[in-house]
Amino acid sequence: MSQVQIFDVADTDERRRIACADAVAAGPQWHALWTHSHCEQMVRDQLTAKGFEMFLPTIDVWSRRAGVRRRISAPMFSGYLFLRHAMDKPSYIEVRKTRGLVNILGESWDRLAVVPVGEIAAIQTTVQSRLPILPHAYLREGQRVRIVRGPLANVEGILVRQKPRSGWVVLAIQLLRQSVAVEVDCTWITAL
Repeated sequence: MSQVQIFDVADTDERRRIACADAVAAGPQWHALWTHSHCEQMVRDQLTAKGFEMFLPTIDVWSRRAGVRRRISAPMFSGYLFLRHAMDKPSYIEVRKTRGLVNILGESWDRLAVVPVGEIAAIQTTVQSRLPILPHAYLREGQRVRIVRGPLANVEGILVRQKPRSGWVVLAIQLLRQSVAVEVDCTWITAL
């Protein structure tokens, strides 16, 4: 029985070594870093100084300090920023030493969550466009939502199709097994 356990440990170490080699061979990938509150810029600066490729998307928001209202730059995704690197164990350890960092998203150093290049490219293009950007709740088709404004305020349903400015919310009567769909402004919808 002890031979099997030794074999399992050796097998696990071998799998991790292969995973590390695969990660480096696959080339740099985008990873999401979770930071302490208001530490995104500090984490970005530290890792940039260490030679890592970082991306901290920001948006302009109104802020009121000492009674004066002004526009400031704030992280687009509060508490998160992105790192592009072929992550091996030494790199992982170096990143984890960063002050203000909570974690790199993923299960372990050799199974980190990867952010698709297309999603990062879309955010980069949006930031570079200099168009007005507003934070918005993450909604996906099939999700239960509540309408919070307009004539249908407090009505709940299921988001079935979403366009850039509007979405279709299905309102169902389960007893009758019948539904109707209504088109509403997406800014009036919140996830349940």
